[in-house]
Amino acid sequence: MKAIMNIENLTTIEALEGFIQGNQAAAFTVLGDKHERYQFVQKTLIKFRCITLSKLNKGVVNRYIRKVTGYSRQQLTRLIKQYKEAGNIRWHPCRSNGFSTTYHKKEIKLLVEMNTRHEEICGHAIKKLCERAYDKFEEEEYQTLANISVSHLHYLRQSSGYQKQRRVFTKTQARQVAIGERRKPQPNGRPGYILIDTVHQRDLDKKKGVYHINAVDEVTQFEVVCSVEQISERYLIPVLT
Repeated sequence: MKAIMNIENLTTIEALEGFIQGNQAAAFTVLGDKHERYQFVQKTLIKFRCITLSKLNKGVVNRYIRKVTGYSRQQLTRLIKQYKEAGNIRWHPCRSNGFSTTYHKKEIKLLVEMNTRHEEICGHAIKKLCERAYDKFEEEEYQTLANISVSHLHYLRQSSGYQKQRRVFTKTQARQVAIGERRKPQPNGRPGYILIDTVHQRDLDKKKGVYHINAVDEVTQFEVVCSVEQISERYLIPVLT
């Protein structure tokens, strides 16, 4: 039965190499708390006097620390640099994101209303209108927007909060699609080129008259005349077929 030792008993570079390669069985767990990891890194650097080691041995210690802490090479390099410069490694938790929100929902709503009234004009014009609303007409709610930059105004226009409130709908544009081409057939002596003409019969007693379809072969002059109720696919396709 192979004995399992604790990583605290790894005191030589050779023992670290065996642990990294898996030849040395040692009990360890990846540290979860960032403060504990920082303390482990500092303790290991002091224990093996990492600053005075050769480049080869430094690499062994670095691989050992990365295996236990789960840190990347870049993270460990930054911590070692901090240790060399300050003599210790400390974790300073971030207390805020460093950025304060200037334009809130009420400013975005005012911007939407301004754009709606003036049909989405350019950013420079909107900025001037916000300045006039505050400076000339003394509308206090525009105080924040009066100082907005044009670039940030365009940024707010692209935000999800703005897009949810400002939707522009346009009518569907009609498009003319040609369903046929009017030109004289060029049969060159071959039958099968048909000239089709339609004639509307007069209405009688407010009832719509029928349409007469006259189809004539340009070469053989074979003629077919049919009548349909309306000029539409429903009535024309069976007749033309």
